[in-house]
Amino acid sequence: MKQRYSILFTTLAFAVLMLAATPARAQHTLTLNAGSGVSTARFYPAEETKWMWGSECVGLSWRYYSDRPRFVGAVGIDLEYLERGFCMGYTYTSEFKDDKEIRHYKYYTRNVNSIMLPLVWQPHFYLAKNRLRLFLEAAVVFAFNLTSNYSYEDDRYPAGDYEWKVPRDNRFGYGLSGGVGFSVLLGQVEIGIKGRYTFGYSDILKNRNKYYSNTTDGRENPFYYSPLRSPLDNINVMFTVGWRFNKRGFDEWFVVRQKKSKNKTGFNFSEQSGSNQSGGSSSRTRR
Repeated sequence: MKQRYSILFTTLAFAVLMLAATPARAQHTLTLNAGSGVSTARFYPAEETKWMWGSECVGLSWRYYSDRPRFVGAVGIDLEYLERGFCMGYTYTSEFKDDKEIRHYKYYTRNVNSIMLPLVWQPHFYLAKNRLRLFLEAAVVFAFNLTSNYSYEDDRYPAGDYEWKVPRDNRFGYGLSGGVGFSVLLGQVEIGIKGRYTFGYSDILKNRNKYYSNTTDGRENPFYYSPLRSPLDNINVMFTVGWRFNKRGFDEWFVVRQKKSKNKTGFNFSEQSGSNQSGGSSSRTRR
């Protein structure tokens, strides 16, 4: 854990030095994010699963804010350490009530520690005289899985480290992410809360065409046959503390928007009435 945090803080120091040397640093912010959430997997064929709680998340966010056109918001990149995983029912007992079977599962839990790299678009707008910022997030996410461990609910087997195998396991992953949040601006400091849903598209386990069964595996693999699909999903809520690299504020606050020109030509009833009356008298004169 200390090694993962040291990587993040080293990246933070490097990012601060880079931003300080950037001429356009007025439009940059650097933010520390930390929070927790839930994780699960979407298996096909379907397995009995439940959400795994307590998935920690900590990371850094860099944003660059545009002043034209309005409400485009920011683009940026995140570097995060994220705990992912799933809880899968590997065995169960049954009882029958009113001729219906009720299953009581025992769960296998697997934790996956990953480095995430979301490429983010963050549209936003300001309220309360530019002191409150509301935003949405959309991102393409790339992942690298560092380490993993597993456990069985009823201590059927001792918990242990998950052994990665190249034919069975995927180290790299990708997906999409969306979120919403707000932040309060206090001078150059920006404090806020955001929620994010990371939707996995890649599989944590290679499908059975590449790795068929667990006959040569240990107790770390509870699947008798490898699933065809096994993407991971996460929902996280994070607290954010950011630093804006300009005392003056973002350029978009000071952009003067030109009002659209309106058609000022109007209908003058008195002029039209006079014109009609004039035309009527001349007709009578010609007679």
